[in-house]
Amino acid sequence: MIKYNLQCAKEHGFEAWFDNIDSFESQRENGLLRCPSCNSAKVERAIMAPAIPKKSNASRSAPTAPEPSSVMQMMQKMKDHVTENFDYVGDQFAEEARAIYYGEKEDRDIYGETSLDDARALVEEGVPVAPLPLLPDRAKN
Repeated sequence: MIKYNLQCAKEHGFEAWFDNIDSFESQRENGLLRCPSCNSAKVERAIMAPAIPKKSNASRSAPTAPEPSSVMQMMQKMKDHVTENFDYVGDQFAEEARAIYYGEKEDRDIYGETSLDDARALVEEGVPVAPLPLLPDRAKN
Protein backbone atom coordinates (compact mmCIF):
# COMPACT_ATOMS: atom_id res chain seq x y z
CA MET A 1 0.00 0.00 0.00
CA ILE A 2 1.13 3.54 -0.80
CA LYS A 3 -0.10 6.67 0.97
CA TYR A 4 -0.15 9.78 -1.19
CA ASN A 5 -0.65 13.37 -0.19
CA LEU A 6 -3.14 14.72 -2.71
CA GLN A 7 -4.22 18.20 -3.68
CA CYS A 8 -7.17 19.44 -5.74
CA ALA A 9 -7.19 22.36 -8.17
CA LYS A 10 -8.34 24.64 -5.31
CA GLU A 11 -5.29 23.56 -3.28
CA HIS A 12 -7.22 21.57 -0.68
CA GLY A 13 -4.89 18.91 0.71
CA PHE A 14 -5.83 15.38 1.76
CA GLU A 15 -4.39 11.85 1.87
CA ALA A 16 -5.39 8.54 0.36
CA TRP A 17 -4.02 4.99 0.25
CA PHE A 18 -3.57 3.02 -2.99
CA ASP A 19 -2.39 -0.47 -3.88
CA ASN A 20 0.19 1.00 -6.25
CA ILE A 21 0.84 3.95 -8.60
CA ASP A 22 -1.27 2.32 -11.33
CA SER A 23 -4.24 2.18 -8.95
CA PHE A 24 -3.89 5.91 -8.23
CA GLU A 25 -3.57 6.80 -11.94
CA SER A 26 -6.53 4.63 -12.92
CA GLN A 27 -8.81 6.11 -10.25
CA ARG A 28 -7.72 9.64 -11.14
CA GLU A 29 -8.24 9.12 -14.89
CA ASN A 30 -11.70 7.61 -14.28
CA GLY A 31 -12.78 10.52 -12.07
CA LEU A 32 -13.05 8.32 -8.99
CA LEU A 33 -10.87 10.59 -6.84
CA ARG A 34 -12.71 13.56 -5.35
CA CYS A 35 -11.61 16.30 -3.00
CA PRO A 36 -13.46 15.84 0.31
CA SER A 37 -13.67 19.64 0.73
CA CYS A 38 -15.00 20.78 -2.65
CA ASN A 39 -15.72 17.52 -4.57
CA SER A 40 -13.34 18.52 -7.39
CA ALA A 41 -12.18 15.62 -9.57
CA LYS A 42 -9.04 17.56 -10.57
CA VAL A 43 -6.74 15.80 -8.12
CA GLU A 44 -2.96 15.51 -8.32
CA ARG A 45 -0.28 14.09 -6.06
CA ALA A 46 1.27 16.71 -3.80
CA ILE A 47 4.93 16.94 -2.87
CA MET A 48 5.81 14.44 -0.16
CA ALA A 49 8.84 14.00 2.06
CA PRO A 50 9.86 10.39 2.57
CA ALA A 51 9.94 9.05 6.13
CA ILE A 52 13.60 8.15 6.63
CA PRO A 53 14.92 6.95 10.00
CA LYS A 54 17.77 8.97 11.53
CA LYS A 55 20.02 5.91 11.82
CA SER A 56 20.06 2.77 9.77
CA ASN A 57 19.30 0.73 12.90
CA ALA A 58 16.63 3.14 14.20
CA SER A 59 13.06 1.96 14.00
CA ARG A 60 10.42 4.17 12.47
CA SER A 61 7.54 5.01 14.73
CA ALA A 62 4.10 4.13 13.44
CA PRO A 63 2.09 7.05 12.11
CA THR A 64 -0.51 8.25 14.52
CA ALA A 65 -4.10 7.69 13.52
CA PRO A 66 -6.41 10.68 13.41
CA GLU A 67 -8.63 11.20 16.42
CA PRO A 68 -11.93 9.30 16.02
CA SER A 69 -13.87 12.51 16.55
CA SER A 70 -12.08 14.22 13.63
CA VAL A 71 -12.76 11.24 11.37
CA MET A 72 -16.43 11.28 12.33
CA GLN A 73 -16.57 15.04 11.73
CA MET A 74 -15.01 14.60 8.28
CA MET A 75 -17.47 11.83 7.43
CA GLN A 76 -20.38 13.96 8.66
CA LYS A 77 -19.17 16.88 6.54
CA MET A 78 -19.02 14.59 3.48
CA LYS A 79 -22.53 13.25 4.18
CA ASP A 80 -23.91 16.78 4.60
CA HIS A 81 -22.28 17.92 1.35
CA VAL A 82 -23.67 14.98 -0.62
CA THR A 83 -27.20 15.18 0.78
CA GLU A 84 -27.35 18.97 0.28
CA ASN A 85 -25.85 19.10 -3.22
CA PHE A 86 -26.53 15.78 -4.96
CA ASP A 87 -29.79 14.30 -6.25
CA TYR A 88 -31.01 11.23 -4.35
CA VAL A 89 -32.08 8.49 -6.77
CA GLY A 90 -32.72 5.69 -4.29
CA ASP A 91 -32.34 2.14 -5.55
CA GLN A 92 -32.23 3.37 -9.15
CA PHE A 93 -28.60 4.47 -8.67
CA ALA A 94 -26.99 2.01 -11.10
CA GLU A 95 -29.47 2.76 -13.87
CA GLU A 96 -29.22 6.55 -13.36
CA ALA A 97 -25.41 6.52 -13.19
CA ARG A 98 -25.20 4.45 -16.37
CA ALA A 99 -27.70 6.71 -18.21
CA ILE A 100 -25.77 9.83 -17.19
CA TYR A 101 -22.44 8.26 -18.21
CA TYR A 102 -23.74 7.30 -21.66
CA GLY A 103 -25.34 10.72 -22.21
CA GLU A 104 -28.91 9.44 -22.09
CA LYS A 105 -29.73 11.73 -19.15
CA GLU A 106 -28.59 15.16 -17.99
CA ASP A 107 -25.16 15.20 -16.32
CA ARG A 108 -25.62 15.76 -12.58
CA ASP A 109 -24.27 14.54 -9.25
CA ILE A 110 -26.33 11.72 -7.77
CA TYR A 111 -26.29 9.33 -4.84
CA GLY A 112 -28.34 6.31 -3.87
CA GLU A 113 -28.09 2.60 -3.24
CA THR A 114 -27.09 -0.33 -5.41
CA SER A 115 -25.95 -3.91 -5.00
CA LEU A 116 -22.28 -4.81 -4.85
CA ASP A 117 -22.62 -6.68 -8.18
CA ASP A 118 -24.16 -3.63 -9.88
CA ALA A 119 -21.44 -1.38 -8.43
CA ARG A 120 -18.74 -3.70 -9.78
CA ALA A 121 -20.40 -3.71 -13.20
CA LEU A 122 -20.44 0.10 -13.23
CA VAL A 123 -16.73 0.25 -12.39
CA GLU A 124 -15.92 -2.35 -15.08
CA GLU A 125 -17.82 -0.21 -17.63
CA GLY A 126 -15.76 2.82 -16.60
CA VAL A 127 -18.66 4.65 -14.97
CA PRO A 128 -17.10 6.93 -12.30
CA VAL A 129 -18.67 5.78 -9.03
CA ALA A 130 -17.40 5.48 -5.48
CA PRO A 131 -18.87 4.22 -2.21
CA LEU A 132 -19.57 6.87 0.38
CA PRO A 133 -19.02 6.38 4.11
CA LEU A 134 -22.42 7.71 5.14
CA LEU A 135 -23.31 7.90 8.80
CA PRO A 136 -26.66 7.07 10.36
CA ASP A 137 -28.93 10.04 10.99
CA ARG A 138 -28.64 9.59 14.75
CA ALA A 139 -25.79 8.42 16.92
CA LYS A 140 -25.94 4.94 18.40
CA ASN A 141 -24.37 3.95 21.69
